[in-house]
Amino acid sequence: MNLLILEQRAEEYKKSLQPKFPELTIHATSKEEEVGDFIEKMDILLGIRISDGLIKKASKLKWIQALTTGVDYLINLPSLKKDVIMTSSRGIHGPQMSEMAFLLMLALNRNFPQVVRNQDKGVWERWPTKLLYQKKVGILGIGVIGEEIAKKCKAFGMTVYGIDIIKRKVDSVDHFLGPEDLVKVIQEVDYFIVVAPRTPQTEGIVGVKALASMKPTAFLINIGRGEVVDEEALIQLLMQARSLVRLDTFYQEPLPKDHPFWKMKNVIVTPMSVA
Repeated sequence: MNLLILEQRAEEYKKSLQPKFPELTIHATSKEEEVGDFIEKMDILLGIRISDGLIKKASKLKWIQALTTGVDYLINLPSLKKDVIMTSSRGIHGPQMSEMAFLLMLALNRNFPQVVRNQDKGVWERWPTKLLYQKKVGILGIGVIGEEIAKKCKAFGMTVYGIDIIKRKVDSVDHFLGPEDLVKVIQEVDYFIVVAPRTPQTEGIVGVKALASMKPTAFLINIGRGEVVDEEALIQLLMQARSLVRLDTFYQEPLPKDHPFWKMKNVIVTPMSVA
């Protein structure tokens, strides 16, 4: 069996997997152009994204294991054969992603990026900081990750608004609403966290109207899919020096070097791994 690992940390995955599965022939690469003829021998793919042109050449492919919870970057490829088994990493990212959400809420709340910039310049500056305590947080997508975030928010004494297409009883969610109430929620909260998957129903759901409804003091954190947020509308609002934003997912990854997000001081770009 031949395994292709196509991911930025491919060599690390290979070092971990090869001793456990010595019978596998493993090709590890972070770039599609380095896959070469191996694509025609590949039985298994481990990764996050792959181009349709490359998947079209994978005539022996039997199984794709996505390193992410969502599989939209893979399952929607036109050339993907229907008999290929698709599995994901759903269910394992709750602790990692919820801790990431809190890292960013605290960093944004206390303007920690400026602390680091000041340290680089040797500047001693103080300012009033905000608390998470008694603040309101909206979470778009109450799955495994969303529930973990909600639990931690309650531990910090926050009021939690959950938004999901399937309404249900969740002890850590104070107010559970549907997607039709997104603008109503985003107007109310101090932090809006996107963890929803990309689907035809969620693509661009956080659009111009929703983003413009955010309080000027509110923060947006996207750790779901870049396509869930209208990127052009977000750029326009950020250029007006509105809310601080933390972004982990984008329309195009890696984020191009000339993308305006890199130079915006009210944006934290974090191409973080959750493993």
